[in-house]
Amino acid sequence: MSTEYRTGREGEFTYRGHDLDELQEMSLEEVAELLPARQRRTITRGLSDEHQKVLEEARESTPEETANDPIRTHLRDMPVLPEFVGLTFAVYTGQEFERVEIEPEMLGHYLGEFQLTRTSVEHGQAGIGATRSSKFVPLK
Repeated sequence: MSTEYRTGREGEFTYRGHDLDELQEMSLEEVAELLPARQRRTITRGLSDEHQKVLEEARESTPEETANDPIRTHLRDMPVLPEFVGLTFAVYTGQEFERVEIEPEMLGHYLGEFQLTRTSVEHGQAGIGATRSSKFVPLK
């Protein structure tokens, strides 16, 4: 999947030909037209009450407020919108809330994509009684 965002000559962020200020001034429907198909469909079918609540909370918050007290949410399927840029969210991973600072490059993705729910498994040495074959592993 290719997302069209890049920095201009002066290092200014653009998303599909629009800079961040233009994106933040657009209505939700206009922004939806620029998003990838899955996120566009989520918005056009209507955001749920929980999604609306997070969106309203984000619109009322400032980056300084959310740096100390992030917006807590279980909604991993919330699309990242231009209003979210600069804010800090605490996204639930299934065990705890992990902080995510929203950057312009995250537009068009979901909040859950930035916090993994699974940890990598690091297997140790087999212990006594682990399997039949571990009986023959010499103990140190």
